[in-house]
Amino acid sequence: MNADEFAQLTLEDAVAGVRQGAFGPIELVEASIDRMDRFEPVINAVITRDDSAARRDAAGKKDAAADQSLFGVPLAVKDNIMTRGLRSTCGSRILENFVPPYDATVVSKIRAAGAVVHGKTNMDEFAMGATGENSAYGATKNPWNPARVTGGSSSGSAAIVAYGGALAALASDTGGSIRQPASFCGLVGMKPTYGRVSRYGLGSLASSLDQIGPLTRTVRDNALLMDIISGHDPMDSTSAKQADVADACMAGIDDGVKGLRFGYDPSLLDKEGVSPVVAGALRRAVDIMRENGAEIREVTIPLIDYGVAAYYIICSCEASANMARYDGVRYGKRQGDGDVWQVYGETRGKGFGDEVKRRIMMGSYALSAGYYDAYYLKAARVRRLFTKEMTALFSDIDAIIMPVAPTPPREIGAETSVLENYLGDIFTLPANLTSLPALSFPVGVLGGLPVGAQAMAAPFRENILYRLARVAEQNSRLPDAPWTKPEPEAAK
Repeated sequence: MNADEFAQLTLEDAVAGVRQGAFGPIELVEASIDRMDRFEPVINAVITRDDSAARRDAAGKKDAAADQSLFGVPLAVKDNIMTRGLRSTCGSRILENFVPPYDATVVSKIRAAGAVVHGKTNMDEFAMGATGENSAYGATKNPWNPARVTGGSSSGSAAIVAYGGALAALASDTGGSIRQPASFCGLVGMKPTYGRVSRYGLGSLASSLDQIGPLTRTVRDNALLMDIISGHDPMDSTSAKQADVADACMAGIDDGVKGLRFGYDPSLLDKEGVSPVVAGALRRAVDIMRENGAEIREVTIPLIDYGVAAYYIICSCEASANMARYDGVRYGKRQGDGDVWQVYGETRGKGFGDEVKRRIMMGSYALSAGYYDAYYLKAARVRRLFTKEMTALFSDIDAIIMPVAPTPPREIGAETSVLENYLGDIFTLPANLTSLPALSFPVGVLGGLPVGAQAMAAPFRENILYRLARVAEQNSRLPDAPWTKPEPEAAK
């Protein structure tokens, strides 16, 4: 097997090939290494990789157990998900030397399923960003067009799957960090119901919003990986016991959408800044569902205009609390040798990037005496009302179809305001504020760049979202990213 053949495999194909003896884990890992060697100098999707460890892991895999549904497959992991013995920086200089002594629960689960962990992927620092440009290790470039952003914060996880360096990747989503890169890179990305997937071992941004989920090239692969990482975990106090009895994500995935009821809010497409490309993709997704037997109902997404303000207050407040541990004493690369305040100041001043500092200051201000009621408490009340009204929509419909981002991926380095960047999350953050599952899936390619749509459902109804996305996939298959198939010297 050569590297280009590897890049065309699905997870299901790879596991079947290993079990049938068509190729082995070592061949898969070598192909992954070759693919990374070709594209990493340009794309910059990986912060840390240990090829020797991946080769040893692959060489040690002899016979697959019956339940090892990822046997021998190389997967990538976002750099804020802990991997025992493999550096995990969260995209920050403050953790540039941190090597975890344990695996996150999701990593333990994919290892138990037979996967080879190969590559810790680039990301916006501590998941604070929506373009992939806020990493301390440089921006990740889009494999469809390296002049464009990948979306963030899970930029590297999306890019490595898009260029074929890994067959799937784990990532995290706090306000759209899986779904937006999935849309920009032509992939499938799931933000699960809050509590369905363990957060143990995740470097937190905002603990009430973060969720771990998969990025894959196909819908079936995504559901396969979700079923492996789902389930209650006693190590995570926010893990839901209902996760153990929820319907499997693969359940009924090929049953189609006939008879299902999907909501659609056309007023979203009239909002200022929404690109005609995005509007066209959403209408195409709605048309596909209607043509395949789904009932389409017009709905109104309540309070969406208040979502960005509420989200960024809550997220910044939780971030400021979570970042307090990185002081050079408890965690983080220590800077300075004076008194404790000088150490704190130098460690955090040199260790954190601009966006992390901005959110720490925003959150600390909103939580301070005299401002807590005006900002944080008010945002929490909006969140509670938003959740109540969003959940009520699902008494009459099975899912809501929405845009992912207001615009296609912009050029790397383009000048934008902080407000513009934050408004880019307007369609994705509702799922995080309300703890609902949401799935981003490709709809087509316009202007040489992929464009996707997303769907949201009631808690623990991820299987409905996969049925919907599977129909979209069957009616709008994307070509491979054209830039990922040049002669090797052209990629360098």
